[in-house]
Amino acid sequence: MADTRLIHGRYRLLDLIGRGGMGEVWAARDESLERRVAVKLLKPLAPGHEESFTRVLRERFRREARVAAALQHRGVTVVHDFGEYEGGLYLVMELLDGRNLSQLLDDNRQRPLAVEDVVDIAEQVAAALDYTHQQGIVHRDLKPANIMRLTDATVKICDFGIARLGADIGFTSRLTGTGVAMGTPHYMSPEQIAGAEVDHRSDLYSLGCVLYELATGAPPFDLDDAWAVLVGHRDTVPRPPREHRAELPGFLDRVVLDLLAKEPDQRPDDAGELGRRLAAGRAAAGRPGGPVPRAARRTPRLPSWTEGMTTGHKATRAFSPAIDPDPTAGLTGEWTAPPADPYRAGGASASREAERAAPTAKALAALDSRHGAGLSLGRLGRWAEAGEVHRAVAAERAHLLGPDHPDTLASRYEMGFTLSRTGRAADALREFGKVAEGRARSLGPDHPETLDARQETAYVLGRLGRHFEAHQVYVAVLAARERTQGPEDPDTLRCRHNLAFNLSRLGRLEESCAMAQDVAAARARVLGPGHPETLVTQYEVAYALGLLGRWVEALAAYREVARGRAVALGRDHPDTLAARYEIGISLGRLGRSPEALELYRELVADRLRVSGPEDPETLRARHGLGVNLGRLARWEEALKEAREVCALRIRVLGPEHLDTLVSRREVAVGLGWLGRWPEALDVYRKVAEARERVLGADHPDALASRNDEANCLEQLGRGPEAVELYRKVAALRRSGHH
Repeated sequence: MADTRLIHGRYRLLDLIGRGGMGEVWAARDESLERRVAVKLLKPLAPGHEESFTRVLRERFRREARVAAALQHRGVTVVHDFGEYEGGLYLVMELLDGRNLSQLLDDNRQRPLAVEDVVDIAEQVAAALDYTHQQGIVHRDLKPANIMRLTDATVKICDFGIARLGADIGFTSRLTGTGVAMGTPHYMSPEQIAGAEVDHRSDLYSLGCVLYELATGAPPFDLDDAWAVLVGHRDTVPRPPREHRAELPGFLDRVVLDLLAKEPDQRPDDAGELGRRLAAGRAAAGRPGGPVPRAARRTPRLPSWTEGMTTGHKATRAFSPAIDPDPTAGLTGEWTAPPADPYRAGGASASREAERAAPTAKALAALDSRHGAGLSLGRLGRWAEAGEVHRAVAAERAHLLGPDHPDTLASRYEMGFTLSRTGRAADALREFGKVAEGRARSLGPDHPETLDARQETAYVLGRLGRHFEAHQVYVAVLAARERTQGPEDPDTLRCRHNLAFNLSRLGRLEESCAMAQDVAAARARVLGPGHPETLVTQYEVAYALGLLGRWVEALAAYREVARGRAVALGRDHPDTLAARYEIGISLGRLGRSPEALELYRELVADRLRVSGPEDPETLRARHGLGVNLGRLARWEEALKEAREVCALRIRVLGPEHLDTLVSRREVAVGLGWLGRWPEALDVYRKVAEARERVLGADHPDALASRNDEANCLEQLGRGPEAVELYRKVAALRRSGHH
């Protein structure tokens, strides 16, 4: 496969980094988001299957991939996207910098790992399994090759929800002459071997096999014959690990043997108990170890793409019959095509009324499936495709069910949402307005779904800069929600959060800050202090405090958000890193530039590791580092940093992107402080001209750049030119009311 291979015009394959039974893994570049990712290309579907069978398998792949994409835990590899390309299936995941445990053992020449490392890995894997098992998800193929240890010692489990597809699609090897489908027999639980139902305790057995190998250098049943390995799992009590390695602590020996119990009931009850036993044993043994990951909270976690969304409940389909949809309906190629007409041809009048009176269960099931497909595309950020699906389904539902049916309005609601997400705010506003009117007629003006549509109307008004109108709608919706749903219903709190945000855009900063603080406290009570929605509101509190100049309080609030996000989402999650960036801004505003500089150095290192050198957020962190070098009068270093960031932003973002222009101005600032005023004047002038082209001559940033230029002229002794330029700026400010 050539290194120029481009999947769906988005994912460019760069380097082959792995090949196994399920396919290949490539380091790749996401051309849309400008970030490095890993792409797993699964082997083509096994030949000889009927089309109906392969269609079901493709649907199972989509379903399992959605499960994997919904997992949000620092110990689970993030799945960004998935799909089908040239007859094969693919997954797009975060690109991890590290080695899997099988590679670590190979690097160590199959000698066991240090005891501290074994315990640390065990605790991190236990925390990740505790989270996924609470979501009702069992891995089923836990083995050293599916567990990664990153360069910062973070441990992540790979292939959740995907490995189990192997047997169905034909990826797994089979034992010669046995007919037992399997991957690697060394890590299979006795119940898996027997073909019985498995639950979370099967994963615990597999983890016991992994830990046995890490601690001793070999799996518990290290035999050449695969069938003998399976018999060992089923019938043989393993030798205690300490018989292979006497230095192992007793608690670790006991834990591993308990995990390897033949009967699931004899193993630890769950991964949470396992984590507690490991932590207690490490503490009692006096081993330092790494920090014990906090057990995952039972409050539902939302992925980062939900931040800022304002949707409430979807339509309840009150008029639709209860149907079990066809699992093969709604696959690629059918989503936007209208279903076959299920009615006999007749006269023009026979028609629509009869069709609406008795739409078939099959037709409704197909529409439900296509609606769900549109929602899934939206969750993946593929908003334009999602919009086309919802548009087609809305038209079909209006035809079959009527324009004011809740299902029809649900599809139109989702159309509005996709229009908003693709930058078509005015179109979204019209769509949400029509949905609100239709729901008021069919469901009532205070029904939660009617209020959802009205709330989205307010949100889009804000996006259009019509903040006063948005404020009026938010106030009315909030009053209705408090009256009908209660003051601490999650939808009520979401409305109050949006109202607080809109107040800040109206300049009513004190009110905005006070309301955001109230919402944050209420969300902490209702959802938990570590829930992403609680942390989003706390972030808004910090932002409002900064606008009010209350930087000491803003700094404390941003630090609280960063700590919460590190626990809930992981230290390297984009939302966690964003909060750390704002901590640096706050430190700088407080004149604590040495601390800010140290923070930005660490943040740059983390961004480079997580996102790469050309990611816009990496460049933003480097910009902050350069600004603080300047504040510490280290101008040669600041100028060098500003030039490097500017060059990268020109290549990545374009020469007239607003962030690029900020970097170019920073170059001019450095030149000025070094006394190189002629060079500074040239850069200031080019920044001003570019801002006028992009933003308009009377925009505040363009005017600020002209003031920079005038100040530079003064420094060069060209006073009359400077005075004339100052006058032009003042006139533009007056004419533009700035």
